[in-house]
Amino acid sequence: MKTQDFDFNLPTDLIAQHPLEDRSASRLLVLNRNDESIEHHHFHEIIDYLHAGDVLVLNDTRVLPARLFGIKPETNAHIECLILRHEHDTVLCMVRNARAVKLNTIVEFGEGQLRFECIEVLDQGLRRFKIISDGVFLEVLAKLGTIPLPPYIKERLEDPERYQTVYAKQSGSAAAPTAGLHFTKELLHELEMKGVRLCYVTLHVGLGTFKPVDVEEIDKHIMHEEVYEVSQMSADILNQAKQEGRRIIAVGTTSVRTLESQMQKHGRFIEEASSTQIFITPGYTFKAIDALITNFHLPKSTLVMLVSAFANRDYILRAYHMAIEERYRFFSFGDAMFIQ
Repeated sequence: MKTQDFDFNLPTDLIAQHPLEDRSASRLLVLNRNDESIEHHHFHEIIDYLHAGDVLVLNDTRVLPARLFGIKPETNAHIECLILRHEHDTVLCMVRNARAVKLNTIVEFGEGQLRFECIEVLDQGLRRFKIISDGVFLEVLAKLGTIPLPPYIKERLEDPERYQTVYAKQSGSAAAPTAGLHFTKELLHELEMKGVRLCYVTLHVGLGTFKPVDVEEIDKHIMHEEVYEVSQMSADILNQAKQEGRRIIAVGTTSVRTLESQMQKHGRFIEEASSTQIFITPGYTFKAIDALITNFHLPKSTLVMLVSAFANRDYILRAYHMAIEERYRFFSFGDAMFIQ
């Protein structure tokens, strides 16, 4: 298939610039794959579509304050780094003005409170740095870094916590798993009281979120690696649900990629810390999930392709066109879909 097959015209005024005051007040487009129906609701009504015994899978990654503004001391050149992955004493960054950062280049932040030394030069403006810091890196980063909002959000975010899910726990993401932004603690509690089992996995969102599909044939697109983790407790919950024929409902495409990666590799869920480059497109056979909660995504993006694989492209594009006509809000702070 061609990238152009997943294109649609989106008015720019439908790109949500700020979150709603009440997370669960977002609109919800409900799709049923059996009869290809489309219904309009609000997100808090998701409780009517989830049943006792369902397993709701949530990505508990927490967005790092991953955007850093520093200088190259030897020339005073301004260097902007976006941390995509943090591993022990190194970080992988997307660097603006990357030509100024060569092997062994030092970049300073916060008047030397934090220093990066370039230890690997990669393509597409990527650099790997060794961290040099007097304090605990995450604590220093919390003081010096800012939350990296997507480029299509032009307005300032007053409360950075609104770009975190209410269950965010494991720091390491370069972007939020935005389907989860609609849940409140109260709504999650109501779901548990109804008998829905909450299950947490971790996938740290990386470069794949920012990288556009710039090839004509989608099978030539290469996904970047993202790291994930599944605990033994979560694996047990998921395997039991599979054995008993209960629904597994993924919250967001990041949860989908985690679960499908495991099933693709192992045929079951296991305790694991690993990485994935899975690229789900139409024709893929889903092995892990039975339903999906997701936001409205960018035209020609890998995320639209994934959703089109789950429900079929024509149906998804018809739903997207209806959402545009009904003036749903798109992207990170926008409205949601439930596909069952």
